[in-house]
Amino acid sequence: MNQHTPQRLYLMQVGDMPEYQIPIVCYLVQTSAGQNILIDTGLPELMPEEAADFANGQDVITQLSRIGLQPADIDTIISTHYDIDHAGRHAHFPNAQYIVQRAHHLDAQSNPRFAANRGQWEQPIERIRLVDGDTELLPGLELIETSGHVAGHQSVLVRLPQTGAVLLPIDAVPFSADFIRDKADPENPDAAAIQASTIKLLDLVEQEQIKLVIFGHDHQQWQALKTLPDFYA
Repeated sequence: MNQHTPQRLYLMQVGDMPEYQIPIVCYLVQTSAGQNILIDTGLPELMPEEAADFANGQDVITQLSRIGLQPADIDTIISTHYDIDHAGRHAHFPNAQYIVQRAHHLDAQSNPRFAANRGQWEQPIERIRLVDGDTELLPGLELIETSGHVAGHQSVLVRLPQTGAVLLPIDAVPFSADFIRDKADPENPDAAAIQASTIKLLDLVEQEQIKLVIFGHDHQQWQALKTLPDFYA
């Protein structure tokens, strides 16, 4: 029984954008073999000027301590993308391997969008596992390439023993109102890619009959979700 399969999914709100009531969130997956897999790390401790709209709450490290975990206990960080509200504390986990889409990591090297947070996501290459496209990380935990919000963005599918499949679209679809097939934004140059990724996830929900989709920036939904120390099993 030492196969690594997801057993628990913890949800953490670690900050917000107060003006818009948008939560900033992270997730923790615990496996049957005792592995701790963190999905994103939230906001940086010190906010750069360009991130003035964000506010820290109870940070990810403090929240993990509530269930007896220290930064050194995190084995893996699934880095969905390097935006400052998702990768702001990457450098705080000394034993973690970082898993990121190759296309995203390569784009970030020269993309000014990610420059302010470079000190967090630019880890030694031997600690980074670059993946290409949809990837089964372990039985019951899948990475889904969903470019559009940024190049090489990835969403996450977690299969739990009681809850069943849980989809985390992350910023591919941050709000439940946007989870529709005919979404179009002619002002956005990335609209076609965003729509393609949205349809990809909608198809997955239909094929897998997924009952729980957690939209990471949806304030209304987060009011009704179980959050740490509670969990989905």
